[in-house]
Amino acid sequence: MNSLFSTALNRTLATLVLLGVVVALGSYAYVTLKNAGGWVGPTTINVVGNGEVTAVPDIATFSFSVKAEGADATAAQAKSAEAMKAVNDYLKGEGVEEKDIKTTNYNLMPKYTYEERPCAMGMWCPPGEQKQDGFEVYQTVTVKVRDTAKAGNLLTGVGSKGATDISGLGFTLDDDEKYKADARALAIADAKAQAEALAEQLGVRLVEMTGYYEESPMNPMPYYGMGGDMAMSAKAEMAPAADVPAGENIITSRVNLTYTIK
Repeated sequence: MNSLFSTALNRTLATLVLLGVVVALGSYAYVTLKNAGGWVGPTTINVVGNGEVTAVPDIATFSFSVKAEGADATAAQAKSAEAMKAVNDYLKGEGVEEKDIKTTNYNLMPKYTYEERPCAMGMWCPPGEQKQDGFEVYQTVTVKVRDTAKAGNLLTGVGSKGATDISGLGFTLDDDEKYKADARALAIADAKAQAEALAEQLGVRLVEMTGYYEESPMNPMPYYGMGGDMAMSAKAEMAPAADVPAGENIITSRVNLTYTIK
């Protein structure tokens, strides 16, 4: 009885030590145990594989705003439309397609001024009064640039045409499905290699894969060039083109595989 218990304990300890080595090497695996007729041994193993690929972004995006004021709503909107047309005409002239220029916010609101009331020295001063002083329009547009080499010129160009609050420059992939598939293939190969190595070290044989699960991948992290959240107030003269390197995006995949073993 003591011999049987000692053998089972030794197997369990050996498994735990082996798993510790696997985890220390940066992978993840576990073994399930069964207890039938006094025998303790592994029945399944679960491994996690990781894959990673890099890709050069082929899309640049940024946002800008146009602000206009007028004595009434109609005048404010007319000025806003005129200012936006100047920016849009510039973008189209630089090769940006109309489908890649998208309004993401449009606000028309009253504009107020605060007037203080005069008061005599040493006397209680009455509160000031807020009065409407026309209307203002604030329109925000997001631009997709398919030629990333032009991103720097476009940033300064829209500013010279009257755009303000230029922000959110980022570089992404227009279609990242191929890269996701490549990362997934690497993750599966990594998990299979771990399962085979673990089975060999445990002295067991892989029978069949009975489970597959892919964790939801994180979206590729955009590489931000000069001022990912820069805000450029662009009433100034045409500035030199901004230096905005596109860098690389990292696409990752993480999969879980379960095997029965014998």
